[in-house]
Amino acid sequence: MILYHHEHADGSGPFGKTWNEVPLFARIIHMCDLLDVNCRTKTFTSGTWEKAKNSLQQTKETIIDRECAAAFFAAFSEEHFLSLGSENLEANLWAKVPRIKQDLNFSQIKALANFFAQIVDYKSPFTSTHSMGVAADAEKLARYIGFDEETAQKMYLAGALHDIGKVAIGNEILEKPGKLTDEEFKTMKHHAAYTYYILSEIDDFEEIRDWAAFHHERLDGTGYPFGKTAAQLNTQERIMACVDIYQALTESRPYKKGMPHEKACPYIVSDGHRKAVHSCGAEGWIYRMASGTNGNIGCNETIFTDGNIVIIYQH
Repeated sequence: MILYHHEHADGSGPFGKTWNEVPLFARIIHMCDLLDVNCRTKTFTSGTWEKAKNSLQQTKETIIDRECAAAFFAAFSEEHFLSLGSENLEANLWAKVPRIKQDLNFSQIKALANFFAQIVDYKSPFTSTHSMGVAADAEKLARYIGFDEETAQKMYLAGALHDIGKVAIGNEILEKPGKLTDEEFKTMKHHAAYTYYILSEIDDFEEIRDWAAFHHERLDGTGYPFGKTAAQLNTQERIMACVDIYQALTESRPYKKGMPHEKACPYIVSDGHRKAVHSCGAEGWIYRMASGTNGNIGCNETIFTDGNIVIIYQH
């Protein structure tokens, strides 16, 4: 159903399937997607209704099949269609389709987390492995530092889901082949809050939600979405922030080439990042999983090395 929701009625879509070879629900999704693109507006008016009707008439039997188009006109009057622009739309939808909560075991939750991570990552070709990389490194760091197995597994889930809020960010921003404008970056920053609110809907997910959603918070209070300070951020939340920075530095983007590990680690512990991400003092312990040797960088910070990540641990 999801795979074929961009197939055209006449077979000119990406898989070359005609309408009678495509599941009905995929065809319905395709029609609604087309209407959303062609009729997107802040307010629904009679003009919106006319645009929707014209859009279906013009694409019937080429993009949209005649069966779905006929069903649309049978189901919607102008009044019903315009009700989609109501401020109460979401409440009305949930009244018709109530939320059903289901208990899942850990393996099922992990499978779902991986599924959503891949959806988020593939919204942009430039971040196609980001969430899975953060998940793997967060789990590895948690285990390396000494957390129990349950916490390490929860860190994996938080890493996989940390960017789930990006499903609410437009592709024109996620796929922009260059640096974002100030206004675009302001919009992009909302994704961390969206992550928080999406994961808040899951029972008993409070820890994982916070570890995931606070990955852009900084110890000096300059982060987002909530401007939390060092006193409000626990070790797991700091791990996620550092792992996210490391992944972003080492991954290539349209406007930059990914840093090698040897350059990314010193960059993270540089003066510019230390005040935001790390504590520089007797309590600041940085774990660098790199070459398998130990060393000191001053300021009472100790580096442990045997993998591929930099992290702060409040001892």
